Amino acid sequence: RILVQVPGLQDPQRLKEILGQTAKLTFQMVDQSMPVQDALNGRPPAGSSVLYSQDDPPVPYLIENRVIVSGENLVDAQATYNSQNNEPVVSFRFDSKGAARFGQATAQNVGKLFAIILDNQVISAPQIREPILGGTGQISGNFTAQSANDLAVLLRAGALPATLTVIEERTVGPGLGQDSIHAGKVAGIIGSILVVAFMFVAYGFLGFLANIALAVHVAMIVGVLSLLGATLTLPGIAGIVLTIGMAVDSNVLIYERIREERRAGRSVIQAIDTGFTKALATIVDSNITSLIATVVLFYLGTGPVKGFAITYAIGILTTVFTAFTFTRLLVSIWLRRARPKELPKAPVTFVPPGTKIPFMGIRRWTFTLSSALSILSVVLFMTVGINYGIDFKGGSLIEVQAKSGNADLADLRARLTELNIGEVQVQQFGTPNDVLIRVGTQDGGENAEQTVIDKVRGELQDNYDFRRVEVVGPTVSGELAKQGTIAMLIALLGILIYVWFRFEWQFAVGAIVATVHDVVMTLGFFVISGLEFNQSSLAAILTIIGYSLNDTIVVYDRVREDLRKYKRMPLPQLLNNAINETLSRTTLTSVTTILALLALVLFGGEVIRSFTMAMLFGVIFGTYSSIFIAAPLLILFKLRPQASADEEKPVNGGKAVAT
Repeated sequence: RILVQVPGLQDPQRLKEILGQTAKLTFQMVDQSMPVQDALNGRPPAGSSVLYSQDDPPVPYLIENRVIVSGENLVDAQATYNSQNNEPVVSFRFDSKGAARFGQATAQNVGKLFAIILDNQVISAPQIREPILGGTGQISGNFTAQSANDLAVLLRAGALPATLTVIEERTVGPGLGQDSIHAGKVAGIIGSILVVAFMFVAYGFLGFLANIALAVHVAMIVGVLSLLGATLTLPGIAGIVLTIGMAVDSNVLIYERIREERRAGRSVIQAIDTGFTKALATIVDSNITSLIATVVLFYLGTGPVKGFAITYAIGILTTVFTAFTFTRLLVSIWLRRARPKELPKAPVTFVPPGTKIPFMGIRRWTFTLSSALSILSVVLFMTVGINYGIDFKGGSLIEVQAKSGNADLADLRARLTELNIGEVQVQQFGTPNDVLIRVGTQDGGENAEQTVIDKVRGELQDNYDFRRVEVVGPTVSGELAKQGTIAMLIALLGILIYVWFRFEWQFAVGAIVATVHDVVMTLGFFVISGLEFNQSSLAAILTIIGYSLNDTIVVYDRVREDLRKYKRMPLPQLLNNAINETLSRTTLTSVTTILALLALVLFGGEVIRSFTMAMLFGVIFGTYSSIFIAAPLLILFKLRPQASADEEKPVNGGKAVAT
C-alpha cells in the first residue's frame, strides 16, 4: 500500500492519471515480415505481438517481443520542443550500457522501423535513418506541453513494478479548503473568547493568569506542528480548538484545590504550594487516559483522523507542561510582588463551598435510568441501525457547488440516473447551491469506484464545481470497520490496565463500565439523530473514551484520598463527600470543554459536524457517568467491605472520624 498526500493540489485527476501509469518504457523493432492486417486476421508470427498506438482511432503495429533497450537504462528525461516544428517532445539520455546497446541495434537496422513503447502502447514508430551512437534521442508523438512533462517525470522516476489501483481517495477542492480554514479560524477565535471569558468570571485574576498560559499553550502547539512539518487539516484545527477548552482544565483542578486548601486554614502561599502539589497526580492520571486513546487513534486511524490525533496529543502534553511550569511561574511572580493575604475573588461562584447533594441516595434511580437508556440504545442500534458513511460501507461521496444560481436537485437526480451507476442519493448540503451526492459501492473491483467519479465529473463539471471527493473501495471499508472495532477494544483495555495499576480493581472496572456506558449512549445518539457515522465519528468515540474518564479520575482520586483519611466512614457517605468536594472540578472542567465544542458545532462547518456533535454529547454524558455510575459502582463492588456492612449507620452522629 502506498499513501500519497499532496496539499494544495489543483488537478487531482491529473495526479491519478500519472499514478495510474507504470511508466514501463521499451524500445523494440517493428516486425515488417508480414502486413499487420494479416497478423490481425490470422496469427502473428512467433516472437511478435500486435500493439496499438495512442492515436484516436488506435493504429495497430506488429512488434517484435525482443526488447532492445528499456527505461531502466535511462539516466535523464526532459520535456522540450522539437527544433524543426516546435512541437513538444521528450528528450532522453541512456547510461553507457544502454547507449552501447541502442547504438548497436540502430547500426544493424538502418532503414527499418523501431517502436517506442510506453505501458504496452506505441508512442511512435520512426524509421532508423542512421546509427544513433550518442546515447541520446527524442520521443515525439501527439504530446501537449503538460503530457510531455508528465512523461518526462515518469521516466525519470522509473517504472513501477506493478500497476497501481486507487482504492481510497479523499480530495478537498481549493474552494472548500479555504472555507474550511476560515470556519476553523472562526470557531477557534470564538471558542477561545468563550473559554477566556469563563475563566475570568470563574477565577478573577487567577483566571487572567490561566488565560496567559493558554496563549502560550496554543503557541507551543503551532510551534511543534511547524517543527514537525505537519499539514494542518480541518480535523487538526478541531483538535487545537478542543485542546483550548481542555488546556484550562488543569488550571481549574489546580485553582479549585488551592481554594480548598485555603478554606482548610492554610495561608495563601501554603494553599498555592499544596494545591499545585496535590493536583499533579489527578492531572497526570486524567491526561494519560486521554493520551492512551489518542495514541491508539493515531496508529489505527487514517488520513485527516491522524491529523486530529497529532494535534490532540500535542495539546495534551503542552497542557500539562504549561499548567505546572508557566502558570506556576506566573502565580509565583504575583505572590512575590503582591504578597496577598487572600486569594483573588471571582465575580461568580458556580458551585458554593459546602454543597451537600445526596447523590448516593438516588443511585438506584440513576442506575435504572442509565440501564434503560443503554438497553434502548442497543436495541435501536441492532434494529434501526446507524447511518454509516462511505468509510464503513464503501462507495463515493461528492460535494458539488453550482457555478451560478441554486442547485437543481431534480435535474441532478435525472442526469445521474442516466449514467447507470447504481444507487444514488442527492441532498442539499449547507447553502442552496451546495449538494452532496452519495453513490453506493460498485461491482467490478476497486477500479469501478474511480470509473463512477470519472462519469459524474464528466457529466457535471460544466455546471458545478467539485469541492470534495471521497472514494472508499470495498476492501478499505471493511478494513476501516475492523480497525475501528480493534481501536476501541485496545483503548478500553489500555485504560483498564492503567487505572487498575494506579488504583484498585474496583476503580478500574467502575471506570470501564462508565466508559462503555458513554460509548453506548453516544451510539444511541447517532441512531436517533441520523448523523452520518464515519472516521471522524470513530475519532470522536475514541476521544470520548479517553476524555470521559477525566472527571471519573477526579472523583476517584478524591475517593482514594478520603479512604485514607476516614477509615470508618460508611462508603455511601464517603462517596457523597468526595463527589460534593470535587463537584466544582467535574462541572467546570466540562463547561470549558463544552464551550470550545459549542464554537465548533456552530461555526466549524458541516464537514466535522458528526465529530463535534458526538463529542459534545459524549462530554455531557461523561460528566453524568462519573457522578452517577462510576462512583456508585464502588458500593456495588464492595470497595470497603468492613464499612459497607454499616453503610446505612451514621458514624459518631453522622460525622467522620479523621485519623
